Amino acid sequence: MIEELERRGYEIACIAGCSMGAVIGGIYAAGKLEEYRNWIESLDYLDVLRLVDVSFRLGAIRGEKVFGQIRKIVGEINIEQLRIPYTAVATDLTNQQEIWFQEGCLHQAMRASAAIPSLFTPVVQGNRTLVDGGILNPLPIIPVVSSHCDLIVAVNLNATNQKQYTLPVIERPAAFKLRFDSLISSLGSHLPFRRKQAEALLGLEKELEQELAAEAVEVPNPWLADAASPRAQQPSAAPESDGAPKSATGSFIVDNVGPASLLDLINQSFEVMQTSLAQYKIAGYPPDVLVNVPKRVCRFFEFYKAPELIALGREIARDTLDNHEAEKR
Repeated sequence: MIEELERRGYEIACIAGCSMGAVIGGIYAAGKLEEYRNWIESLDYLDVLRLVDVSFRLGAIRGEKVFGQIRKIVGEINIEQLRIPYTAVATDLTNQQEIWFQEGCLHQAMRASAAIPSLFTPVVQGNRTLVDGGILNPLPIIPVVSSHCDLIVAVNLNATNQKQYTLPVIERPAAFKLRFDSLISSLGSHLPFRRKQAEALLGLEKELEQELAAEAVEVPNPWLADAASPRAQQPSAAPESDGAPKSATGSFIVDNVGPASLLDLINQSFEVMQTSLAQYKIAGYPPDVLVNVPKRVCRFFEFYKAPELIALGREIARDTLDNHEAEKR
């Protein structure tokens, strides 16, 4: 979205975000978006696996590896030193309130705002326990209202009505992808972690490295249901005339229903809450341009799909801005 706005000549005067929006917004405000994009697009399955530092308390991942890399890219910088006003929104669980970071350490603000419950360990500041800002405000519009800009653009990652968009396909080694998905799904299936299970996961990392070097044979994935599984191809009761997608055999393909793991259950519950809250935020402070990104274009742990997601975001941004500019003519 940022790249498409700048390509069209728009000037971004301030930025606010929560969770991944706070991370991308902070990196952009620090002038390091290109470096971050080059890094994130270069990651393959094994690279992402190596960033998973298993935690034994209050979260599946400590997050020190991935946020350590982000710190290297951004450097040591305070929010007051950024080139544009910036707000990262986090949630204070202790005092049950929304927290706005508009000064102080940029890295700590991004880390607190992106501490997804059950996934990343929370950030403790004094008597405050800080987690993902999306718990209370998944679409922080109010922080930018006071900037009095010509246009407020909001990117909603919880859209449910954008069925025309699908994730582009970028080919990767199939055998390694299956084993990686198996590992990541196992991560969610075994929460809360036990030391024995964590050691097994760490041992699997070495096994994956060996398999990649030996070009292992593709194996079935026992953990994840996908389009090839019987569960995903159960016939639907919907009539053919309703435009539902069909498989090669003519039966209707329906979305998987129900969580596949404990972490998936927590994530889906989190998504339901965020979707509802986002609708309230949009109704209370309607943005001039609302960019709706379908929340089902990828699964929870598919951090390695940066190239696909960036391409999809650019497509949605282009279509949305085309419509907005056509209406203004």
